Amino acid sequence: MKLELLDSLRRSRGQVLAAVDGLSEYDRRRPMVPSGTNLLGLVKHLAGEEHGYLGESLGRTPALRPSWFRDDPYEEHDMWAEPDESTDYITTVYRELAAHSDQVILSLELDSPGHVAHWENHETTLGFLLFTMATETAHHAGHAAALRELVDRG
Repeated sequence: MKLELLDSLRRSRGQVLAAVDGLSEYDRRRPMVPSGTNLLGLVKHLAGEEHGYLGESLGRTPALRPSWFRDDPYEEHDMWAEPDESTDYITTVYRELAAHSDQVILSLELDSPGHVAHWENHETTLGFLLFTMATETAHHAGHAAALRELVDRG
């Protein structure tokens, strides 16, 4: 079950990154919906979730701390790319955090305990966090596909 969830997560990560490929810097950053969300912003958001759910929450905090992290996570701007955040930086951070997550996943059992500070019921397991990340990433891969379609249409 763990390997199947990990495979699903990896496929969705690839779909998110593929939505960014081949576009101009402008189109990667272009807000296509009223919220201002853009393709690079989705990558940023997912990088942050990898860091938190499959790193910090399992006591395996990655050494890499993205530049957009704030002391108060509710002040982060993670659904769009800031002008000083390059595509290369954002995608590299995402890939590195995904690799860290994969190592954590492979080193723990699904019933390994976790703790998510901002959840009402803080205590959880790797299995639930992995399921959460796999579904959340698939969800955002769908958003990325829709945004990419809007960009491609002009």
